[in-house]
Amino acid sequence: MGKITGFLEFDREPAPLRPVEERLRDWSEVQENLEPEATQRQASRCMDCGVPFCNNGCPLGNVIPDWNDLVYRGKWEDALVRLHSTNNFPDFTGLVCPAPCEAACVLGINSDPVTIKQIEWEIVRRGFDEGFVRAIKPERRTGRSVAVIGSGPAGLAAAQQLNRAGHTVTVFEKADRAGGLLRYGIPDFKLEKWIVERRIEQMREEGVLFQTGVHVGVDLAVRDLRSGFDAILLATGSEKPRDLPIPGRELAGVHFAMEFLPQQNRRVAGDEPDAREALLATDRHVVVLGGGDTGSDCVGTSHRQGARSVTSFELLERPPDSRDPSTPWPLWPLMFRTSSSHEEGGRRDFGVMTKRFLGSRGRVERLEAVRVRWSAPDAQGRRQPEEIPGSEFEIQADLVLLAMGFVHPVSEGLLADLGVRLDPRGNVAATAKEFATSEPGVFAAGDVRRGQSLVVWAIWEGREAARAVDRYLVGESFLQSRNAHV
Repeated sequence: MGKITGFLEFDREPAPLRPVEERLRDWSEVQENLEPEATQRQASRCMDCGVPFCNNGCPLGNVIPDWNDLVYRGKWEDALVRLHSTNNFPDFTGLVCPAPCEAACVLGINSDPVTIKQIEWEIVRRGFDEGFVRAIKPERRTGRSVAVIGSGPAGLAAAQQLNRAGHTVTVFEKADRAGGLLRYGIPDFKLEKWIVERRIEQMREEGVLFQTGVHVGVDLAVRDLRSGFDAILLATGSEKPRDLPIPGRELAGVHFAMEFLPQQNRRVAGDEPDAREALLATDRHVVVLGGGDTGSDCVGTSHRQGARSVTSFELLERPPDSRDPSTPWPLWPLMFRTSSSHEEGGRRDFGVMTKRFLGSRGRVERLEAVRVRWSAPDAQGRRQPEEIPGSEFEIQADLVLLAMGFVHPVSEGLLADLGVRLDPRGNVAATAKEFATSEPGVFAAGDVRRGQSLVVWAIWEGREAARAVDRYLVGESFLQSRNAHV
């Protein structure tokens, strides 16, 4: 695939980023685009490796060698068709996916892997610029109706697939705008919202109906939902955040990340929150607890809001600089990573356990922590943090952001009213083959079913769940499945 000797002739050329001093002054995308010739050079590095492990590394089963070869040969529209055959929204994954495909790239065994994620973005970016992306309307309607609850990547992917199968699809979203965490979770400097909006407009043109500002189970009774649709697909995400119940948690200034991040997305969209509820890092000493993507997003947002200082604490020890032996190729490697937000400043510290929040007059002022080491694995492979005696310390903190992930979906309201069974982790119980819940005609996809995960997994879940719903409604489905491309 690509140029036979491309991987020998050309080095990996990652996506360029705007200068730090420039991007900290706005909320625009930090990543810049590659010229077509540079993208074709990068695509030419794709090897004729025989077994393309990148296909398996990608949850969607993207046929990466095919569209790399098409890009190298300048067949951009054909590349987009191949890309869209497995991925409804490569413009989302091309910007925010951590690229497990690249971790599985055969070239990555002893060299730098192919820039798969960047090539994907360049294909779809050019597709929109040149008018290759068009609304695909169903040739006929089946007369069956589906309610999709939630408009994140799982809900959007399922809705688009089901609509193309001919069903009448209505997407219900409790927020004022569609997009789920794509809209109100991921900062604009990683995913500008016009990118989300143009996909939603495409789906509207295709015939998908959107009902925003409708909280099912609150504004719309479940019994009315069930009587009005032939099938229901739950795609509400995993919204119950992991809390930190330690002394001082009740102090003002200690907030979940998802209280903080959506406010800034709304500001960028022109919606200023009520001054009494506004959360801003301006002139504050910010401490972010959690070292994942959400924590990184809090860091970048705090920098742009003009924080006095930004510190990130992670309970786990610092990963090694290169792939850990416990995660050999082609597995997703355990290794130290630096995001664009981390490059913008602040301090990162690992192996730190927060013990209590301290303050006065009801507001947090300091954070008390201790350093930990991790025990050897027990018989079940579990490790426990052990406090290091004498390592206690305090740090100034007048805004603390809890970015420690999500434990399960919110069960009160919709899920309870539907009566769907939950698994031991608190997620909606449904298999990854049928996606059917314990209630007839009710299906689940995305984080509400699998737990907190990636955008790329959510899109896969939405596509596969759409096949299951389609089969339920008409007895068979001709929607494409990942299994056809692996």
